[in-house]
Amino acid sequence: MRGRLILCATPIGNLEDMSPRAQRTIDEADVLACEDTRHTRKLLTHFGLSPDRLVTYNEANERRQTAELVKLISSGLRVVLVSDAGTPGLSDPGYRLVQAAAEAGFPVEVVPGPNAAVSALVISGLPTGRFVFEGFLPRKSSERRRHLEALVDEPRTLVFYESPHRVEACLADLAEVFGDRPAALARELTKMYEEVRRGTLPELLAGMENDPPRGEIVIVVGGAVQGHQAQPTAATLSAAAQGLMDGGTDRKTAMLEIAKAYGVSKRDVFDALIEGREG
Repeated sequence: MRGRLILCATPIGNLEDMSPRAQRTIDEADVLACEDTRHTRKLLTHFGLSPDRLVTYNEANERRQTAELVKLISSGLRVVLVSDAGTPGLSDPGYRLVQAAAEAGFPVEVVPGPNAAVSALVISGLPTGRFVFEGFLPRKSSERRRHLEALVDEPRTLVFYESPHRVEACLADLAEVFGDRPAALARELTKMYEEVRRGTLPELLAGMENDPPRGEIVIVVGGAVQGHQAQPTAATLSAAAQGLMDGGTDRKTAMLEIAKAYGVSKRDVFDALIEGREG
């Protein structure tokens, strides 16, 4: 059979998400290229999979290893690429290998499966019709803010990856640049402690102090509203005001702050609180 490259998605946490097709593809691989052989061996052992050969393919050796893998494909071998979790090539090594294999005229296939960015997007409650995946933002705050400032007029929903030890600083910069936009923070998707926090960016930032999130994190942010501001629901106003009050803000101040943040009257917030309590 003619050599080919196959990108194969693996679970982002819950091993039950490993499809039968993904298991078969990996088991039949002549060469399985992975980010970390120690991590991938655990997956292979769990499912009893035995690819003929296991090699490392990560950011450190991507340029050199791409040429080696294309040579293997040219010799007629089936090369399967996986990442540590999720879909390879999306915020993980793989782009150069796909490009090189395609340019050399070899078939490139994909075995779809789990993906943290899309999972967080659809569970966020924010518009999903059009979105932009930005991956990991720059580590330095000054560079991160410059990157975000270039996105301030982007009308599509924005999706970011972030590590737990940088998430508070990232949210601070997001709130500073984007203001009171609706957002969601998803962590540990598909795992036992999966959690989704929803609110405005300042509200999500405020929640960091008493309950800092752990694990793998995806941040989803509403896009820029052109020419008008969407009318918030009573449930949104009530939850936002109650969140401030639970944090120690008196009711009058909380209503004023939420009214200002959402562009509504204080009476609207008051009525939303009453409706929420009656509900």
